[in-house]
Amino acid sequence: MTASIPVEADTKERLERLKREDETWSEFLDRLAAAVEATDDSPWEGTRKAELARDAVKRSRESFE
Repeated sequence: MTASIPVEADTKERLERLKREDETWSEFLDRLAAAVEATDDSPWEGTRKAELARDAVKRSRESFE
């Protein structure tokens, strides 16, 4: 099954910068989702390291905006 997901042009441009040349959009989104899931299951959860890591990810995401 396939699906179309409407996104704003600027969002697509940001995603294109993260997507690897050799992967499909589906592969890219799967990789992105897996990376987010991996951070959700952090063994650091509840620690200062987890807080620092989340802050770093947030700053990184904001830098693309």
